[in-house]
Amino acid sequence: MKKLLFAIGTVVFALAVASCFSSKGGSNASGGEVTGVGGTSMSEPAPYGMVLVKRGSLKMGTDKTDSLWGKDVPTRDISVDAFWMDEKEVTNSMYRQFVYWVRDSIIRERLADPAYGGDESYKIEEDKYGEPVTPHLNWNKALPRNPDEDQERAMESVYTYHPVTGEKMLDVKQLNYRYEVFDYVMAAKRKYRLDPNERNLNTDFETDPNEVVMISKDTAYVDDDGIIHRETITRPLSSMWDFVNTYIVNVYPDTTCWINDFQNAENEVYMRLYFTHSNYNEYPVVGVNWEQANAFCNWRTDFLLKGLGPQAKFVQRYRLPTEAEWEFAARGKDGNELPWQQDGVSSDKGCFYANFKPDRGNYTKDGNLITSKTGIYSANSNGLYDMAGNVAEWTSTVYTEAGVLSMSDMNPTLTYNAAKEDPYALKKKSVRGGSWKDPESFIKSAWRSYEYQNVGRSFVGFRCVRSQLGTASKAKK
Repeated sequence: MKKLLFAIGTVVFALAVASCFSSKGGSNASGGEVTGVGGTSMSEPAPYGMVLVKRGSLKMGTDKTDSLWGKDVPTRDISVDAFWMDEKEVTNSMYRQFVYWVRDSIIRERLADPAYGGDESYKIEEDKYGEPVTPHLNWNKALPRNPDEDQERAMESVYTYHPVTGEKMLDVKQLNYRYEVFDYVMAAKRKYRLDPNERNLNTDFETDPNEVVMISKDTAYVDDDGIIHRETITRPLSSMWDFVNTYIVNVYPDTTCWINDFQNAENEVYMRLYFTHSNYNEYPVVGVNWEQANAFCNWRTDFLLKGLGPQAKFVQRYRLPTEAEWEFAARGKDGNELPWQQDGVSSDKGCFYANFKPDRGNYTKDGNLITSKTGIYSANSNGLYDMAGNVAEWTSTVYTEAGVLSMSDMNPTLTYNAAKEDPYALKKKSVRGGSWKDPESFIKSAWRSYEYQNVGRSFVGFRCVRSQLGTASKAKK
């Protein structure tokens, strides 16, 4: 009987082992051959408001010398992988959601702060000299706090009043967004490996276990006066935490750009209402500098991930497009000089294909004076709107005269997070697409320009991209 039970147990165990190797996600080891380990594939749903730009190649730049400035735009054959891209530019409505999220986060923190409400159930009522008031005969008894007053105090703390007009408005100086980014690229470089034996694979050289490797990282803090201090510190490499960069960004757009960009122009109404009034909800946000655009991308990623389950770890982050991705997407599937298929910038009936400056001083010839609502002109063959005109758009790429010539020919980009102490010339970032104030030659897909990373303009906005999760291979037929 024992032998029979033992035999049955052996068979059951063998079947269990076999099932482990033949189940989904495992491998069939029949005959001892290696057959690989499978897994469950994930079909990435289309992100809201985005379209897929399939991988491909193009000749980036143009062989034509610019007729206005006489500049040559660097050219190179490049290839890019597939990515998702916002079909429209980020609007005032979308960016205000970010601003209000930061505002509400400050209020939530202050509701837990004893100075505004917090966990204290009682407060001591004091007279004008700071001495405790003696209610009735219980002179040492604390008075109950009023939760409604605490909430009101916390909510009102993020607002201020105009010293002259008395207008109630957000205290924009408080609207600081703090975030951290782990730098996968720097951490992957061999020269920054924590194990000295992994830094050099050339066996002709002995490893120095005492080698000091210096690493630079960005950090930031807010002082007691509410001023943001950003520093790039260099120190000996000690742990993976050295690849974590900390940023604190004031997120409110520079609404005064309408005045500062155009001297002696009656633009006060745009300064006061363009970002805040609902009539401009679907217009592209402007006055957002490169640092704020990156902060928005980080917030948008975190906002998405909090609403996802276990699959969140596979979702790629929102980011600004590289200069190459932007041009590839703008040219459309046929690699046109302008996003549309037709020659010229208007139809036979005089209908313009984009919002730009068609004539000297005549901004309204295309139907608009300044920016227009996003998406009112036809999309290009990739399904993207306003890739020419309306607002120029930030990219993640550092601006250099060499352009793509100084980059790889596969997914080319060039990044540098300029520190505050760096020369201002190192803070140029590429912007693409031209804007509502630019002439025809500036809205061509290959045209390159730049703005400084800490400057918001009334004619520069942005849109986000997200790398596609695993592109499907196929044979060329």
